[in-house]
Amino acid sequence: MSTLQFILKDYQLNDYPDLIQLWQEVGFNTPGRGDNINVIERTILLGGKLFLLQDSNNEKIIGSSWLTNDGRRLYLHHFCILPKYQSKGLSKTLLDKSLAFAKEVNLQIKLEVHRDNTIAKELYHKGGFKYLGDYEVYIIRDVNLLKLRKA
Repeated sequence: MSTLQFILKDYQLNDYPDLIQLWQEVGFNTPGRGDNINVIERTILLGGKLFLLQDSNNEKIIGSSWLTNDGRRLYLHHFCILPKYQSKGLSKTLLDKSLAFAKEVNLQIKLEVHRDNTIAKELYHKGGFKYLGDYEVYIIRDVNLLKLRKA
């Protein structure tokens, strides 16, 4: 059995098929999210970053951390490690790289995490994230379904 060795790298266009495979395996690639190649590229052009963890033994993408930039703060999306690679310290490495990017661009960083995901919440707390309180999160995923009110 080989020892786990990994590469932490910036996303490149040719990583897209493997990235989508990762997101499908962890349940992130749902149709309503709209996370396609164009959206990813646009967020990077707007000052975001997408970090990938790759198993150097088989070149499989095993983790991701997607940071988008709205000009005011960074948002951390799709932070994941494939289940078989978890509990090996990789999430800390990936989070540290993401936080270093936030420090480099000197922007706040914000994320959303499911209330039942205690492992992720513990990681984020150790990384320095603070709970904002009883905020509720709302979203409109398909703007084509909006019925605009007349003024």
